[in-house]
Amino acid sequence: MRTLTVITAGLSTPSSTRQVADEISAAVNAAVTARGEALEVTTIELRELVNDLAQVFTTGMSTPRLDEVKTLVSSSDGLVAVTPVFKASYSGLFKMFFDALDADALNGMPTIIAATAGTPRHSLVTEFALRPLMTYMRAVVVPTSFFAATDDFGGEEGQSLERRIARAAGELANLMVASNDSVGGLGGVTAEGQGMTRRRKTGVDPEENLVPFSELLAGHDGNS
Repeated sequence: MRTLTVITAGLSTPSSTRQVADEISAAVNAAVTARGEALEVTTIELRELVNDLAQVFTTGMSTPRLDEVKTLVSSSDGLVAVTPVFKASYSGLFKMFFDALDADALNGMPTIIAATAGTPRHSLVTEFALRPLMTYMRAVVVPTSFFAATDDFGGEEGQSLERRIARAAGELANLMVASNDSVGGLGGVTAEGQGMTRRRKTGVDPEENLVPFSELLAGHDGNS
């Protein structure tokens, strides 16, 4: 079974950001199922982690709940990240969460990025803000991003958005199903410019940073 984690930074209830997140996850579920795999979806509402994130950034100490989410994210086969647009970019809450992750938490993670806003003037936020953030964290972001303004819900524009979601979901499903090199959920990917495997790290367990002697001694025959 494949696993998908959905991160949504919506603040209101109901939330258009959560609505978009649910529509994307449903499309990914359909796309993965069509490829002969089962999918388990977990949705994380970042507004429920506000106190946990505040503690991390004010004390440097994580919380059991936040550690649980970090482990869940890094062990997933795919990620959907959706944020409302605040001041022409992703929200502060959204950024706080990804700042709290280990630098290697998303290595090689197949990812869909999406954003919601009140006006279509912010339609390029996925490319100018979200994609650079995820690329910096070495996630594999699918070509099709998703943006929805208030006027996009319903009508002809809504149908266009549905087609875009379906295309992004298909791209993500292809990556998730084709990824067979995961080990214990924390899959390895080839790091840029390196001939070695770079594994994801949750940042929760200090032993994750220990390099096995077999790797330290790789290429050495004992002769100095």
